[in-house]
Amino acid sequence: MEKQISFHGVIEKQQSFRNGTMEKQKSFRGLMEKQKSFRIAMERQLSFGGGERKRGKESPGKRGDSPLHLAVRAGNLGKVKEIVHSKSTNDLLSKQNQEGETVLYVAAENGHSLVVAELLKHLDLQTASILANNGFDAFHIAAKQGHLEVLKELLHSFPNLVMTTDSANSTALHTAAAQGHLDVVNLLLEIDSNLAKIARNNGKTILHTAARMGHLEIVRALLSKDPEIGFRTDTKGQSALHMAVKGQNFDIVLELIKPNPAVLALEDNKGNRALHVATTKGRPQVGLSLSSIISCILATPKKLSVLMCFRRIGDMCFIY
Repeated sequence: MEKQISFHGVIEKQQSFRNGTMEKQKSFRGLMEKQKSFRIAMERQLSFGGGERKRGKESPGKRGDSPLHLAVRAGNLGKVKEIVHSKSTNDLLSKQNQEGETVLYVAAENGHSLVVAELLKHLDLQTASILANNGFDAFHIAAKQGHLEVLKELLHSFPNLVMTTDSANSTALHTAAAQGHLDVVNLLLEIDSNLAKIARNNGKTILHTAARMGHLEIVRALLSKDPEIGFRTDTKGQSALHMAVKGQNFDIVLELIKPNPAVLALEDNKGNRALHVATTKGRPQVGLSLSSIISCILATPKKLSVLMCFRRIGDMCFIY
């Protein structure tokens, strides 16, 4: 009897095990059905959106680039040639994306000089001068980015581009100087040194900007072309020296004084000279040095003695 009871116990355990297993299997099947249902739902969504996805691959993207824009942006010269030679070029080359960029602009901005050279074979000055929404043309954006070879290609085909300006009346030279691109500045000054005299709408010349931004070598390059440009003032009556004393580069201050120390006497519309500006802008060391130079100059008016004055101010200026 005990064995039978034991046997019945085993049977009951087996049934319990089978019942538990069956419940687990049911639970597992339920999970699988849920996964299958989820998978079907996802497939339906993908199927529903498939047409949009397929069209998305052919879309021009958020910029609204044409196929030629895309080839140019990638610097793919072979593809550019293929597109240009297979279709009418007039519309292709003048077409602008949503940011107002032509294909020439895109090539110039990205520094693709070989692509620029290819495009220039097929367009005229009017197309080359088209402005993007930011007010820059291809020449101007190349100057901003410091793409020297691109600028050379553009100048070779259309030298007049050097005179183009943006909405603030800034030339490409002005923009290159603001960015500190010395090689571009030297190239453009060689083309036409009178570019340095063109002021923006606020009256500031390129020298004003270079002095304020602390670009010493560009200041030297500009003064070498026109030593008297330091006397030009903006709409507030400020000279480049007024701008320089607001910064931290005292070498620039001295460079601006060297051609003609009389620039120290220039007053802005509020009657402030460079010395006063340096003091009010919290540049005590600059103010002290300027004061010493002025005192020395007043005591020794000869030019040779003026140069000696610079040497005496703590060897902060390199006089040749």
